[in-house]
Amino acid sequence: MSERDVCREFCGYAGEKLRDHLAQIKRCAALLSEEQAWYRPNERSNSVANLVLHLTGNIRQWILGGLAGRPVERDRQGEFDARESVRKEEAVAGLDAAVREVCGVIEGLTPDDLMREYRIQAYTVSGVAAVMHVVEHFAFHTGQIVTTTKWLLDVDLSLYDEKGHRRDGRKADVP
Repeated sequence: MSERDVCREFCGYAGEKLRDHLAQIKRCAALLSEEQAWYRPNERSNSVANLVLHLTGNIRQWILGGLAGRPVERDRQGEFDARESVRKEEAVAGLDAAVREVCGVIEGLTPDDLMREYRIQAYTVSGVAAVMHVVEHFAFHTGQIVTTTKWLLDVDLSLYDEKGHRRDGRKADVP
C-alpha cells in the first residue's frame, strides 16, 4: 500500500467515524426534550447540549483552525458554562455543519499534511495526532451523550441487533 493509499484510508475512515458518531448524537438529541438536553445532574457534569457545543468548538479549532489554518474564534469555557442559551436544534445544526466542513478538510489531507507539525491550543502535534485526537475526543463525548440519553429516557440505543449485526445509525428508522 502506498503512502497516498494509507493517507486516503486513514482520512476516509476518520471522516466515516465522525459521521457515524454525529448520527448517534442526532438520534439522541431528537429523542430528548429541550429541558432534557440541558439537564445536568450536578454542576460538575455537562448536559448533552453543552457537549454538543463543546464538540463543535473542538473540531473547528483542531481541524479548521489547526490543520486548515482558518481563523477560528472559540470560547471553550463558554461551551461548558452555557445554560439553555441556544436551542437544542440550533446546537445540533451547528455541529452538523461543522462535521461536514471538518470531514471535507480531513478527507482532503495529503501524506505531507499528516506528517507536518501544527500548533493547536498549547500543543505541538502532527496532522495524524490532530485527526486522531478529534475522532477519539468526539467518540468519548458521543458515549457520554448516549449514556445520558439512556439514563433520562430508559431507551435501547444499541448499535447492534440481537444477532450481533451492526445497525446503521445514520438511518432515521433505526431506533
